[in-house]
Parts: sequence; structure tokens; C-alpha cells
Amino acid sequence: MKILITGVCGFVGSTLARALAHTGAHNLLGLDNFIRPGSETNRQDLKALGVRLFHGDIRHASDLEVLPPVDWVIDAAANPSVLAGVDGKTSSRQLVEHNLSGTINLLEYCKQHQAGFTLLSTSRVYSIPGLADLPVEVHRGAYRPAPTASLPPGITADGVAETYRSVAPVSLYGATKVASEAMALEYGATFNFPVWVNRCGVLAGAGQFGRPDQGIFAFWINRHLARQPLHYIGFDGQGHQVRDCLHPRDLVPLLEKQFAQPNRPDAADRIINVSGGTSSAMSLRQLTAWCDEALGKHPVATDPTPRPFDIPWMVLDSARAERLWDWRPATPTLHILEEIAEHARQHPHWLEQSSPF
Repeated sequence: MKILITGVCGFVGSTLARALAHTGAHNLLGLDNFIRPGSETNRQDLKALGVRLFHGDIRHASDLEVLPPVDWVIDAAANPSVLAGVDGKTSSRQLVEHNLSGTINLLEYCKQHQAGFTLLSTSRVYSIPGLADLPVEVHRGAYRPAPTASLPPGITADGVAETYRSVAPVSLYGATKVASEAMALEYGATFNFPVWVNRCGVLAGAGQFGRPDQGIFAFWINRHLARQPLHYIGFDGQGHQVRDCLHPRDLVPLLEKQFAQPNRPDAADRIINVSGGTSSAMSLRQLTAWCDEALGKHPVATDPTPRPFDIPWMVLDSARAERLWDWRPATPTLHILEEIAEHARQHPHWLEQSSPF
């Protein structure tokens, strides 16, 4: 199968490209605009693996005109920050152009070539108010839903399911992904090509371009090892907020099944959560404890000032992915943390190299 991966030199795109290349089953093409600091570090490695790279920007439809036809597109190109468009570092228009207009250009490309389309979406499509006001308690240094509390429909102790609301407010970033999901499904239904939407939890692993608003696990471990300042921000200022964790390479078995079964009978379930779930969930305080033991102690300051769009507990329930695709995460969280730490030891200036500011 001939597969195009957009954002191929980013963390997620390059990880998927490496994993798919090692199967030896596919002819891989990649598109990247190389505007993300650190993305250049992946270019030569991917070329050596036989990935054919194109320098282009999905925001520009003309950049896609030079691409040869493919059988499938994996859209891993996006501005992945929930603060994008409101943090003063990117404009709201830039965010929409990256995450929505770019997706529409790719859908037009798929329409032209009758290629399948996989959108890597996000947990941030879920409505913020119900998550922000979730009744939680502190248990072993981490928030969890209060056992006796009434939770919003679609949320249980196992996580947030696809049935939970995805209506505004979800942040500007979340809104671009909700809109991209809808457009992808409409294009697929109207022009008769397969579309799958995989809503990912926090993706993490070695070589991630860590920032506190996206690659939090990589950011935290690299800063801890370098003895740079760290802060627990918001809520009680104690780092009890929780996220789940998934290595991008664990998506590959799912992607392979989706490639092979584009028109399976349960195609109505084209949106699924894919995440590490509760077994991978970890608070910043728990992550700090792991860093203290593995990397040496380092103090963390407290700043209870609220941060826009933050929520206390975000864990995805991937039961639908397990039911439909027999999929479950393969890489334990501790292995992910150890992989990030080893990369941080080998690249002591990684955060500076991959930071845009």
C-alpha cells in the first residue's frame, strides 16, 4: 500500500513512519513544512528508511498538486496546542488554517485519488465545562472522579467515552479538530472513500518536542533532568491534575486493521478513542516522584494561578476501540518514561533545540 503521512517529520508523524517502514509492507511518502524546530532532525533518518519526503504545507492546496497518488493518507500535521490562537504566539487565523483548512485540502486530495483518510484527532474535542467541573478527589497524589459523585453522561471512572459531549466550548484548538472530524466524515460519505477518526490521548515518547501545553511528559522529564524550573500550575497548586499516556507506535496495529478493512460492517463507528486509559494515567505529582527516583531530586514550585482550558482529570476510555478493533495499548507507561529519560540524557539541550522561542 502507498501511504502519505503529513507532518511526517514531527514527533507523531516520524514515529508512525518509522514503525510502518519497519514492517516492510508499505511504500511511504511524507509531507512536512519543517516550520517546527526539531523537525529537521528526523529528515535524514526517514530518508534512510526509504520514506520519500516532500517539502510542502497542507495549508497551500498547490503544494498537494505535485504529490503522486496514494492509497491512504494519515493526517498527523497540526498545531497540537490547546493554547494555540490565544497564547500570543500563534494567531487564531493561523490555527484555523493549519488544523481545518489544511485538513480540507487533504480531503480534496483524497477525493481526487479515492484515497482512504485517517485523521489523528484529540481528547480536546470534548466539552470543557463538564470536565472542568468534574467532581474529583485526591487519591495517592492524583485526582480521580469522586466515587460517590454523579458524573456527566459519557464519563465514568474508566474515562471519557465517545458519547460525551463535543460541543462548545472546547477551545479554539478543539473546535478546529471537531470541525475537521465532521468535514472528514462528510467528505468520505459524499465522495465514497473510507475515513477513520482516531481521538488520541496524550501521545508521548523519545524525541517528542516537549512543551508544557502539549508534550507534557517529555517536557517534564527533560526539565527535571536539566534541573530547570518546574511549576505545578492551577487547581490546588500541588500537581494533582491527571493525563493518560500513549506511545504513537502503539497506533500502528490499529492503523493496519483500518487500512485492511475500509468498508467493514460496523463503519458507523468511525470515531474512536485511542489512549493508554486509566492504567497509564498519571498526575504531575506522580510524574515528579518518578523523576526524583530515576533522575535525582529536583524541587517543583507552586503556582495556583488558573490556566485557560485546563481540566483536572483527562483520561480517555478506549473500550470502543477494543470492541471494534481488538485494539489496546502495548507500551507500559514506565517504558515510555524510561525511553524519554534516555533520550534526554543523550540530548541534554533537546528542549532548546526543539523550542520555537
